[in-house]
Amino acid sequence: MKERMMAIATNQYNPDYAVPPGWVLEERLDVQGISHAEFARRCGRSPKLISEIITGKASLEPETALQFEKVLGVNADIWLGIETDYQLHRAREVEAEKAATLVEWGKSFPVRELIKRGCFQRPESDGDAVSKLLSFFGVGSIDAWTTRYGLANVAYRHSPTFNSSEVALATWLRLGELEAERQDCADYNESRFKQAVREIRGLTRQPVGEALQQAIAHCNQSGVALALVKPLPKTALSGAARWVSPRKPVIQLSARHKSDDHLWFSFFHEAAHILLHSKKSIFVDGADGDGSDFEAEANEWAANILVPKKAWSKFVADAPNSERTVRAFANQQGIAPGIVVGMLQHGGDLPWSHLNKLKVRYKWGA
Repeated sequence: MKERMMAIATNQYNPDYAVPPGWVLEERLDVQGISHAEFARRCGRSPKLISEIITGKASLEPETALQFEKVLGVNADIWLGIETDYQLHRAREVEAEKAATLVEWGKSFPVRELIKRGCFQRPESDGDAVSKLLSFFGVGSIDAWTTRYGLANVAYRHSPTFNSSEVALATWLRLGELEAERQDCADYNESRFKQAVREIRGLTRQPVGEALQQAIAHCNQSGVALALVKPLPKTALSGAARWVSPRKPVIQLSARHKSDDHLWFSFFHEAAHILLHSKKSIFVDGADGDGSDFEAEANEWAANILVPKKAWSKFVADAPNSERTVRAFANQQGIAPGIVVGMLQHGGDLPWSHLNKLKVRYKWGA
């Protein structure tokens, strides 16, 4: 018996039709030879209500179902079950019609990429794709999606020339949210996070994969989720920082340049947004920043964390352009030499073609 009940629970049958209770009622009255007017009198209800239930204009309420039970001998639970099934079927039909009209909305998303990443199974139809996308984003309607994820309705901060598409950006951010949910984080503690940032600075000399795992652990212990999410097509971005709850900030990195200098500078840049800027804003950063005060401050903070300003000024004044001098300075500061190369290049103190061999390259796993 237990096995049979489990089978019933797990093998659900969802027919594509439902019978309104009025049809069943009319058939029952016909079988028993009871007119509509007579049935209304026996139930103590108006003929109009009975007529509306039969035609489907009125719903069957629990009190009415109990009266039907007494007059016709059919359990009230059965009447209410028929009503519930019918209303649910109607709701599904309406939802399906709405979904069908929003096919173009669904087609704007990177559905194939989300399938590839295991976010959901291949949709059976365009309408099913919309339903799967809404479930992926954790919202119940397109309007709810627009309110939560639309660029016009969320406090995004990025460059006016930011060239990531709205849906691609929202999808990438959602992937980061889901990754953050999987990370077991303590409640946010600012002093612990500052200490974590200092410890992560020292990890930059280690192999990238190993260092990132340790960085995630340090961040989680201080209450910060660190999500590495492979970039999507049409997302020209380096990272993002935002608070998903009052006690949980998220740093999200795309690692799109696949070099250690860019990866680590992006991390410290996003950490600056968490420590220095508004909890209500979502900071989305492209490759070169946006020139705003927020971005300039985050860049300066990240640079000073990696190399104190005084030490950097002295180093740059000596016009370093050799592998030996860069390696020696990196060893002195306790950071990866590739980071020094990247900072010199971004500051215009070293050609982009020079010393790139000191940068550590990596690639995303399958």
